[in-house]
Amino acid sequence: MTTSFGTATSTVIPNDPKIGVQSFTGLKSSHSIALKRNLRMFTVTFSSPSLIRAVSTPVKPETTKTEPKRSKVEIFKEQSHFIRYPLNEEILTDTPNINEAATQLIKFHGSYQQYNRDERGTRSYSFMLRTKNPGGKVSNQLYLTMDDLADQFGIGTLRLTTRQTFQLHGVLKKNLKTVMSTIIKNMGSTLGACGDLNRNVLAPAAPLMTKENLFAQETADNIAALLTPRSGFYYDVWVDGERFMTSEPPEVVKARNDNSYGTNFPDSPEPIYGTQFLPRKFKIAVTVPTDNSVDILTNDIGVVVVSDENGEPQGFNIYVGGGMGRTHRLETTFPRLGEPLGYVPKEDILYAIKAIVATQRDHGRRDDRKYSRMKYLISSWGIEKFRSVVEQFYGKKFEPFYDLPEWEFKSYLGWHEQGDGALFCGLHVDNGRIGGIMKKTLREVIEKYNLNVRITPNQNIVLCDIRSAWRRPITTVLAQAGLLVGLKYNESVVIRITGCPNGCARPYMAELGLVGDGPNSYQIWLGGTPNQTRLARSFMNKVKVQDLEKVFEPLFYCWKRKRQPKESFGDFTTRMGFEKLQELVDKWEGPVQTSAKCNLKFFADKGTYEAMDELAKLENKSAHQLAIEVIRNFVAAQQNGRSE
Repeated sequence: MTTSFGTATSTVIPNDPKIGVQSFTGLKSSHSIALKRNLRMFTVTFSSPSLIRAVSTPVKPETTKTEPKRSKVEIFKEQSHFIRYPLNEEILTDTPNINEAATQLIKFHGSYQQYNRDERGTRSYSFMLRTKNPGGKVSNQLYLTMDDLADQFGIGTLRLTTRQTFQLHGVLKKNLKTVMSTIIKNMGSTLGACGDLNRNVLAPAAPLMTKENLFAQETADNIAALLTPRSGFYYDVWVDGERFMTSEPPEVVKARNDNSYGTNFPDSPEPIYGTQFLPRKFKIAVTVPTDNSVDILTNDIGVVVVSDENGEPQGFNIYVGGGMGRTHRLETTFPRLGEPLGYVPKEDILYAIKAIVATQRDHGRRDDRKYSRMKYLISSWGIEKFRSVVEQFYGKKFEPFYDLPEWEFKSYLGWHEQGDGALFCGLHVDNGRIGGIMKKTLREVIEKYNLNVRITPNQNIVLCDIRSAWRRPITTVLAQAGLLVGLKYNESVVIRITGCPNGCARPYMAELGLVGDGPNSYQIWLGGTPNQTRLARSFMNKVKVQDLEKVFEPLFYCWKRKRQPKESFGDFTTRMGFEKLQELVDKWEGPVQTSAKCNLKFFADKGTYEAMDELAKLENKSAHQLAIEVIRNFVAAQQNGRSE
């Protein structure tokens, strides 16, 4: 076999000569056999600025250097013929499950093999399918299809995820191909919803017709298209090779094919991913200024539209290195917030995204999957080195970040104007589970009015493109089913619950987060902010379900009594400190009970109350407590005066 070398691109070495430069385009075989790229990284010392070339060499057979350790999943990927084998054979067998290698590979197709862990004896296997819906957009046709599939082949419920997708549970192996092909033929896809590649790209779910929002959605669509696998394995397995791919914007095709700075594997069916794809899952979100409904800082890449004074999008701020997953009681794993990488003009965004992905692809760890996310690469290197290496793939320097306004959490629940004469209505979905009367009612409304929908990053659903004349009848139907709950409230607390430390519900950003920590027990995390810009911290471990109220009651009671004006629960717990909060929980004996006979109304007017309230806060007391002390002292003074 004759092996030929790809060309290495000329690049300027950054000021730090200790940073290795990788810009070789890879090896390619004259027999079209894909080979893994091999580079010799080296340190360069020079006295004057100069152009150099990265030197590529094949691995010498006689070398004594040991092969780098690789996880088992890396070997499965390498031997899979681009995520086909042995899955394509395993789904045809009569067994209810698939083997270990196929179990890993089917994730790339958007499915997980599952079984009931509470069962003893023979396991009952089924499969979960997850769709791919950039920005949470779901056509009318796809929604009705998923609703039907849940009844025909699932467990009768649809589940909405925190990455704006559907999950369909309980599908048997014998029905997998039917369900998959039905989704594909009805404007849907599950390709890349799981596995070591780019997952669903988030964007604000509100169908607002502003220039910024439309541009954010378009950008999310383009990024999703850029990073969608190209080798056809998905269609080969589920629809016998028939392609159902829509036409792509020319800018996406151009960016994918460009190899000016060594981002691609030449002549590979997967020009960006190669045979090994990425070290682990990869998550991207796009949003507009102020709108943090997507939890922008929790993603591997966060993209924020930057506009001029006329509202015309000009480019993007880019954050990198966010991620939630961790392992209990292993301090070397941790949640992490994204940090600023830089600004790029709007025409460069796809090239910048590709450069970041290529950096993680080539340098992310593949030996231990606990440390394979990009956040660990950035934590190890530091942002400056990471930026320098990305710039070699990007071919440019990143510009400085643009200043942006404060982030806000936006739920988009209730009725709103879209901006084009139509309305949208956001509906709360408990735990993202659509079933029973909710499923029946949503089906009725969506089908009757031919509505498109969007899934939010907080597992709610938005009904889109509603004519004004339809508002009253739709409101009536939703209200009769109990789906429009107009509760009035003065305070809100961001509470997130998840069953494991992987952090899919992003509990480490919540004001109060619950993370499964064994059978019927949870870790309690405190201190996030309402706008999701600060990490919470672990407060208590292994709290049994039946004991949660004993922790929550003193915390919320203390917040109510001792908070500063408009202080959020997360800010309150941070200000108080965990030592004081733990002492409060340990010594808690219940709220102070006031006898009904003595429950006097101390304040006849608002002004007196507000004055007393300000004085009370100086002593970390409530106005009621201070009023009681004042009256008690006054009474005591009067009694002492009489005795004298």
